[in-house]
Amino acid sequence: MLLFFRQVASSEAPVKFHTALDVSHVIKGRKDITGIEPLQVDLAAESSDGEIIEVQGTLSTELDMTCSRCLKPLKHAVTAEFTERFKQSDDPETDMQAQDEDDDLEYVTGEKIDLVPYIEETLLLNLPFAAVCKDTCKGLCPICGADRNERECGCNTDKIDPRLAALGDFFKK
Repeated sequence: MLLFFRQVASSEAPVKFHTALDVSHVIKGRKDITGIEPLQVDLAAESSDGEIIEVQGTLSTELDMTCSRCLKPLKHAVTAEFTERFKQSDDPETDMQAQDEDDDLEYVTGEKIDLVPYIEETLLLNLPFAAVCKDTCKGLCPICGADRNERECGCNTDKIDPRLAALGDFFKK
């Protein structure tokens, strides 16, 4: 998905991108994500003051995941806002050193920009850390493995510090 500086700068209206990207390689290595739908990309690029190209829009997809507490399969929708600003530069290294820390410009060389790495980065930052099927999910019993959402197993899950375990017998006398 390429963005051309001259095309956007000379256009009266924003240049729009509507496409679906295969981003299955982005989730590779995540054991909790079993599948991902193609990423729906809806972006608009426009020139502000002739030198800076601003790209804004939304990214959306649906993930097939497993609940991090009870291991049941679930669907999780991900929607992310995308905003990036680009400026052409002959020497991006020098410009990046001179820019303010608060400045969020991306300095690039050349006439075209590949937006895919920026889109993938935004998706990665918006993936859930640990998905749950519902907020009240009780998970699995650490002793017998029973699903505590379906039934209580009756296992004693109290953890006693082994250094203080002898004090537990003190009150039995």
